[in-house]
Amino acid sequence: MDDACILCVDDETGILQALKRLLRREPYRTLTANSADEALNILEKEKIHVIISDQRMPGMDGTELFSRVRKKWPQIIRIILSGYTDIDTIAEAVNRGHIYKFILKPWNDQNLRLEIRQALDQYALAETNRRLQETIVEQNEALKNSNEGLEKAVAERTHELKVQNHALELSRAVLETLPFPVLGISSEGLVAVANQSAMDVFNKKNGFGPGAEASDFFDKNVLEAIGMVMKKNETRRLTILPEQISLTITPLTGRFQGAGAVLVFSPQASGK
Repeated sequence: MDDACILCVDDETGILQALKRLLRREPYRTLTANSADEALNILEKEKIHVIISDQRMPGMDGTELFSRVRKKWPQIIRIILSGYTDIDTIAEAVNRGHIYKFILKPWNDQNLRLEIRQALDQYALAETNRRLQETIVEQNEALKNSNEGLEKAVAERTHELKVQNHALELSRAVLETLPFPVLGISSEGLVAVANQSAMDVFNKKNGFGPGAEASDFFDKNVLEAIGMVMKKNETRRLTILPEQISLTITPLTGRFQGAGAVLVFSPQASGK
């Protein structure tokens, strides 16, 4: 880590000076504190990666210091450096401070430098794992939100399609129950739709039905009128003789404008 920083804590100035000399060529900053209280003040201001503390110090000892550090800065790697080998002291330091290493004084210079480097590697690995875990949590949350949004969109689209299908079925039912012939003619001149009344009337002619050529069943005047309706997008009314049938030709509108026309046949109104 390019910005690594360690903190050495000891009430003996000579120990701190020795550590500074030992670590002066190492690729990290080394800060020192003469007491646990001073160490806590430094921790409030500096980003520390590894803290090395003496065990027995006036006031707050190393175990109590590490217990506080663990609660507030749990990511910091904690190392005890002590000349005391009392088993109870070591056990308390491990249990309360969750220390990374317990190193005895006097230390071996090479071993101490190696332990600090390994502690910094441990910090970097833990930080990488933490960031990876945060990324996984964020990605899982994003995926969850995406899935919820997709499910909502699918549900809304499904409901919309059901409504549209129901409307189409209802429209078809209304069309079929009309007592007069209704036809839909496409811009290609083909019969696209025919209700039951239209089928009953025109079925007498062979081949009538959806897909049939309109020119096979209507005279030139009607065909020309259908063409003009679609071209000018305006409704026209004709009278078909001698049956005295009124024919209303209405163009399709909206996104189907120009795609076809609707033909409605009805008896000629009396008095006309």
